[in-house]
Amino acid sequence: MKLASDSRTVGPSDRAAQVSQTVRPSDRPTPVLESRAYNFWYGTNHALHDISMGIPRRAITALIGPSGCGKTTFLRSINRMHDLTPGARHTGEILLDGASIFGPGTDVVTLRRRIGMVFQRPNPFPKSVYDNVAYGPRLNALAHARELPDRVERALRQAALWEEVADRLREPGTALSGGQQQRLCIARALANEPELLLMDEPCSALDPIATQRIEELLVELKKSYTIVIVTHNMQQAARVSDYTGFFYVGNLVEFGVTQQLFTRPSDERTEAYITGRFG
Repeated sequence: MKLASDSRTVGPSDRAAQVSQTVRPSDRPTPVLESRAYNFWYGTNHALHDISMGIPRRAITALIGPSGCGKTTFLRSINRMHDLTPGARHTGEILLDGASIFGPGTDVVTLRRRIGMVFQRPNPFPKSVYDNVAYGPRLNALAHARELPDRVERALRQAALWEEVADRLREPGTALSGGQQQRLCIARALANEPELLLMDEPCSALDPIATQRIEELLVELKKSYTIVIVTHNMQQAARVSDYTGFFYVGNLVEFGVTQQLFTRPSDERTEAYITGRFG
């Protein structure tokens, strides 16, 4: 579907004006992560256009929009997963606690410890449940060997998985159910004690019961972590997120408090998308 508002050319200044009208700094707490006029290209394909937004601390921010609109590209930019993509380049900045993630001397391994990631499909390592969770702390020298069992248990409890695997820690992580595997991947990320947790469609491969468990877990985790979730499920975004950004053809069309965006969107493209008229 081609919307009437797409017929005019939207320049960078117009996009900045749209976002500034939709999202005022006073509407949200000081962000833990902020993008400033962030552009991204795959070769000649200009995938993201002047993305400026702030991710509030200890809240769930959902990124929604049709397939190919740039939301996953933006999510992967946050922990520099495009570094080795041939032809990838960017302009603008992404700041974590006020410091550029692209700054000279940035240690990407340390950055990815601070910014954990959970992918669309569960991807446990071909190791035991215990070793999956202990892998990051061992690799990053975050805990002595005698401290690892407590750290592993803590992460599994945070991921609401401990009661189900306490007597199966030496079994392969791949032997767990799909929903359990995804929670194991969440525990693996949490064991590094990240500041942010990025989640790319974490429930798309799960059944409704497993999806409900993950959603309940996210609501609990936001008490301690900042979470950014990409989802095609608008009901999920409405249920679990505090803030929502709507991406469309590489632009951040609207960003604000979830309840307001879903009930009183400021842009007609947002309204068209959330009411199912396209996407």
